[in-house]
Amino acid sequence: MRFRTLSVLKRITEIQGKRHINTMGNKRIAVCQMTSVADKVANLNVVSQLIRDAVKENVQVIFFPEACDFICDNKQDTLNSAESILTGNTVKKYRELAAEHNVWLSMGGVHEKNENDPKKLFNTHIIINNNGDIVQTYRKIHLFDVEIPERNIRLKESDFCTPGNQIVAPVDSPIGRIGLAICYDMRFPELSTALSIMGAEIITYPSAFTYATGSAHWHVLLRSRAIENQCYVVAAAQTGDHNAKRRSYGRGLCVDPWGEVLADCGESAPSFAIAEITDKIANVRRNMPVFQHRRPDVYSLYTLSLRNTLPQEHSHQVTPPENRTQHTTSGPANAFGHVKVPESCVFYKTGLTYAFVNIRCVIPGHVLVAPIRVVERNKDLTDDEADDFYRTVRLVQNLMERVHETQSCTITIQDGPDAGQTVRHLHCHIMPRKKGDFIENDLIYLELAKHDQVKPGHPAKPVRNLEEMEQEAAMLREELKKMTNDS
Repeated sequence: MRFRTLSVLKRITEIQGKRHINTMGNKRIAVCQMTSVADKVANLNVVSQLIRDAVKENVQVIFFPEACDFICDNKQDTLNSAESILTGNTVKKYRELAAEHNVWLSMGGVHEKNENDPKKLFNTHIIINNNGDIVQTYRKIHLFDVEIPERNIRLKESDFCTPGNQIVAPVDSPIGRIGLAICYDMRFPELSTALSIMGAEIITYPSAFTYATGSAHWHVLLRSRAIENQCYVVAAAQTGDHNAKRRSYGRGLCVDPWGEVLADCGESAPSFAIAEITDKIANVRRNMPVFQHRRPDVYSLYTLSLRNTLPQEHSHQVTPPENRTQHTTSGPANAFGHVKVPESCVFYKTGLTYAFVNIRCVIPGHVLVAPIRVVERNKDLTDDEADDFYRTVRLVQNLMERVHETQSCTITIQDGPDAGQTVRHLHCHIMPRKKGDFIENDLIYLELAKHDQVKPGHPAKPVRNLEEMEQEAAMLREELKKMTNDS
């Protein structure tokens, strides 16, 4: 099997079937192209050889296309071949290859087994670092569904795939901040704009574009995403005939922030192209500062579902099932709407108000203050209750800033269901803040809005175990005594 390296930098020379660039020190990437088939072992051998050849070109990140694990010709074989991200053999091999060759890998859209629905899977983009660790994952949010009965065309990804429900914050890598997307996502500029606003310098679109749509739109769409966001776009691609039913367009690309194509794999496979990521992004953004010219007073792009960390189901740090439900207690408890707060989780209490640790935290130190009497709205407090409630809020804020060594707090009340209140008992969230704890400062309100919601598209934050909460409450009681004595 012969692997061809393509490059379109300043000087191109062809030597023994590979094109080399005599430059060192810059951020270098390889954009891969392949023709996946139903045989996972054969595809893995192609991936392995591409990695072995690409690392000889001193690259730091290698990008692979959507469906790099396999492409079957029917739904049932596709479902049967899907694997878990954590326990599947295919991703395990990818991780071993990354560590063995000391290179980062973008595995752009593997078929992830859906543990909750045997009739569906996820299309998941995985970023693996040079130690073999999974540092981030993204589940494709836009599914390719096309049905044209008069032309006997029916391509519906939703028949076997469950869409993701979160944009993923850009990933820090040796070549810059990488924004994750997959194939059909490139037709939705809202996603790429959101990623660029969050600081993405490279946006990825690993793809298996159909031949008909690719020949019409592939270069146009990818160059547009690069130009409008003034960032690099990397799109590894499937190419050629996978089976009797499916053909992909190919032409894996790297486009620079000015819209110039730096690398194009053509139609050959397996192959890869080398490109360099330079400081051109800074020059383009300085010379044409479109981000400064945006008009948020007229229009805005507000990301409603954003994830900054690796999801639990893709991390070995998984909360045990017995800790994912509301805690019960046989000891003294306090009413908090429809639930009970164990007395052991309360760290401050007066005759009218109490403060307690949180079962689900948006950030470390996220605690709550509530009136002892069950009242739903701020307006329902008596004057005495209101005085005591806000004195307690101030006291607890001082305590949390002291304990967490901060000089800032987010203090907020979701007063009523239209404001995001889910527990019908007035309560104040107190969250000690540190610089950089959120990509954009106000994103904390989005996380707060969905941190305890359990419904499709809004998975709840994991609950903490009772022992952990009791330990935090005991610590806060001791720190409160110290603070009181110091004053």
